[in-house]
Amino acid sequence: MKVVLITGASSGIGAAAAIEFADAGWSVMAAGRNSARLEEVAVASDDIATWEGDLDTSEACEELVADTIDEFGRIDCLVNCAGILVRGNAAGTSDDNWRDTMHINLDVPFYLSRAALPHLLETAGSIVNVASDWGLRAGADHVAYCTSKGGLIMLTRAMAKDHARTGLRVNAVCPGDVDTPMLAHEAELVDEDIDEFLAEAADDSPNGRIAEPGEIASLVLYLASDAGRHITGTAISIDGGTTA
Repeated sequence: MKVVLITGASSGIGAAAAIEFADAGWSVMAAGRNSARLEEVAVASDDIATWEGDLDTSEACEELVADTIDEFGRIDCLVNCAGILVRGNAAGTSDDNWRDTMHINLDVPFYLSRAALPHLLETAGSIVNVASDWGLRAGADHVAYCTSKGGLIMLTRAMAKDHARTGLRVNAVCPGDVDTPMLAHEAELVDEDIDEFLAEAADDSPNGRIAEPGEIASLVLYLASDAGRHITGTAISIDGGTTA
């Protein structure tokens, strides 16, 4: 049975991905910071194990990879889904906000990818990074987030090129607005009613709607599957046509 390690798995896209992979017959290590939410995800399948903790150092990332190997004996896919969003232009972004955003959105995927690399090379596996359409095009008043996601896309491309001949594939998915707790938090930051905020986000999309987490998870699973074996080094927009 193939094994996937998913971060940010306690809610949103990460939780949907954990369930999607389990339904497809994979064993899942679902990692996150909220133990109660992780247990809710794990109820969906006997094939989902959980790991609760902060990935605040490279050593913690190495521990998560080691614990996944101890649990399942292998890793076939790493899904870097954990992320944070901080509002602010350059003048309004504090040192702490900049560093936290870069650490969670870019450092942690790098540390985990580096730690998982020997195991992924053994299985000719894959890495799927959950980036953003704002890593491909700038969004106003989110300089740290846009920069971190742009860096994640370049990490994807660089690793894909470095390891293509080994069979390891590295790709990124770039969602637009998705109905997740992160988007709800964004509404809180601008002090706007969540329903009105979601309606405005949908209206801004060319297809008139925002995505559900499961739609993003389905693309992640496809990229990790054998059906996507000739796809590497890509950053695929899944945004209702926004980047068109």
